[in-house]
Amino acid sequence: MIKVSFAAFYLVYAEVMNWVVPDFHLDVCDFLEDYGALGLLMMPRGHGKSTILDVYNAWKLYCSPDHLILHQGATDPDAYKVSRGTEQVLERHPLCQIFNIKKARGETQKWWVSGSTDVRHGSIHARGILSNVTGARANEIQNDDVEVPSNIGTPEAREKLLYRLSEQTHILIPGGQKLFVGTPHTHDSLYTRIQKLGAKCLILKMFEKEKRFEQVIEAITDYKPVYIFSGIGTNSKLLKEGTDYCVEQKGNIYLITFDESHYLIDVYSEALWPERFTPQIMEERRRECRTINEWDSQYQLHAKPVGNVRLDPDKMIPYEIEPVLKRANGQHIMLLGERQIVGITMRWDPSSGKLKSDISSVALVLHDDFGVKYWHRSVALTGDVVTHDAHGNIIGGQVWQLCDLIKDFYVTSITIETNGIGNFAPAALKGALKARRIRCGVKEIHSTGAKNKRILEALEGPLVSGLLWVHTSVIDTPEEGENSSRQYKNMRMFNPAVTEQPDDDLDSLAGAVTDSPERVGKIHRQNEVNESPNWRSDGGVVEAALDFEH
Repeated sequence: MIKVSFAAFYLVYAEVMNWVVPDFHLDVCDFLEDYGALGLLMMPRGHGKSTILDVYNAWKLYCSPDHLILHQGATDPDAYKVSRGTEQVLERHPLCQIFNIKKARGETQKWWVSGSTDVRHGSIHARGILSNVTGARANEIQNDDVEVPSNIGTPEAREKLLYRLSEQTHILIPGGQKLFVGTPHTHDSLYTRIQKLGAKCLILKMFEKEKRFEQVIEAITDYKPVYIFSGIGTNSKLLKEGTDYCVEQKGNIYLITFDESHYLIDVYSEALWPERFTPQIMEERRRECRTINEWDSQYQLHAKPVGNVRLDPDKMIPYEIEPVLKRANGQHIMLLGERQIVGITMRWDPSSGKLKSDISSVALVLHDDFGVKYWHRSVALTGDVVTHDAHGNIIGGQVWQLCDLIKDFYVTSITIETNGIGNFAPAALKGALKARRIRCGVKEIHSTGAKNKRILEALEGPLVSGLLWVHTSVIDTPEEGENSSRQYKNMRMFNPAVTEQPDDDLDSLAGAVTDSPERVGKIHRQNEVNESPNWRSDGGVVEAALDFEH
């Protein structure tokens, strides 16, 4: 048998099929031929990754009929497409015909090629990622677009997907290979995790170079602008040079001047496959994308959810200073930098007694008289709610940790959400405060109504208006294996339509934000009242002496 490289194998088949092969397809061929033990291939929609995978599987079976491939897609029907595609390549490829490499027996789900000596495990075994493949064995496992909205829409779905992927470790024959192919659909993308595991990666974006601008009439890039889009969705437009904008080159810098201000501008370099994805087609696709996240994830391969993010943590303003308590004119004042703090709220949402909750979350929010809310601390209390010594004295537990926070920030009142825990937590905290000789009011509240609605009503407005700031202690503690903190991740993943999701930090924050009343601040006191002229006549000023007799 004549052994050829995959690139040569692919070009022979492309000649048979009368395909025009772009240069990046050969880069993909070289990558697939030598991606090692773990590989990640990411390409935009419509760039032929599934077609290349069909030919690749045929090439692997052409090189070794005993090679076992487990191909898993999002669902069984998705996986069957590659199974049928591979079968077609074997039937039509000249080298496979010459050496009689073809499907010998089996059905679409599992079949064997001629020359295979394994009677139990198919040469191609195609199943959905959530299907049971516990008894399978494979030299190579392929995960083709297994991350889709239906598989990651809820925490339970994401956990199930990760569990199925972990099962592949036991299916893979020692020394085997594992390949991931697809596009991201969420911030917490599976493909981001694969990169962190040290996978060999080939990531080909629709446009190699990109810059985004908001509310601009001028923009500067360090590359030649080829595609400039305004807006997203049905109102988006591919701008034309000379009509909608002009470009002036100054050395390696390009100054772009628009004929009018645009709320969103994306400036891109040349497309990956310009012959197929013409400017007209790209404008049509841009208009069909409902959100900018959908465009970014499916074409620029950024780890973002396809839909809009209701609570975007990137809209919060970070700060790193601590409040200082000072005494002036016989009064104590608290300052955060140059801002005077006029209120401080703390909300504790205990986890004890609740189903599907493992975080006993505390949120500390500072308030200034400009209406800004400062998310200063977000703490997950650990251990028992309260611990006692042999004499019954309180010596530790979550309430003890709370006392430390109350003392450090001079908190005068704390609100405890009593859902699921009754009066146990407030009573325990009051006992701890007494033992620590700390004066602080304890309020109890039993929350009613939809929690998701409560979170949105409290947080969405301050986020959009720029009135929610966040301390770096909240954002600089990423979870293990994550790029961002637990709080940031939960905000990005928050879905108002999902009832069970990790939202304890958000719930406590929402409570702390709304526990303080809105104030009319300095910004309003600086404005004088605009009084209307008094046009009504009066009787002048009259002096009269009064003499009251007793």
